[in-house]
Amino acid sequence: MQVYKTKTKLLTGSDFHEVRQKAFGVYENIHKKTKRRPHIRSAYFNKDKIFLETFWAHLFQKENWRDRVRRMKYFPAAVELLKNTRFHPISKENPNKRSEILHRFAGVTGDDHLFYVQVKEDKRKNQKWLMSAFPETE
Repeated sequence: MQVYKTKTKLLTGSDFHEVRQKAFGVYENIHKKTKRRPHIRSAYFNKDKIFLETFWAHLFQKENWRDRVRRMKYFPAAVELLKNTRFHPISKENPNKRSEILHRFAGVTGDDHLFYVQVKEDKRKNQKWLMSAFPETE
């Protein structure tokens, strides 16, 4: 698997509210550019939209606050990776739902932290959602 090198560095901070403010600021900048659902256009998927709101819903399902903070720190790098990478991800059919494909992209932040970004694709509707961004140690 090829790894995409982002220019974006890991968000700093250890407090949930501090990191959330920075990560949500990036999200709000993207949200301001559209009248409907916030999305980015992906180079790998031929400029198809990847919707972002599922990331936040999935994040807040996690009970561990440290895990939430750890994943939020990778949000800006994940957005950059999805916008620019043309490297092939590891793709597999969702074992729980046959109508979905899960794509996992690998990236390295500007300060050399390896991370993964997971995108869910609905085969029927041909829609894609950013599900998660997390470090290698998971």
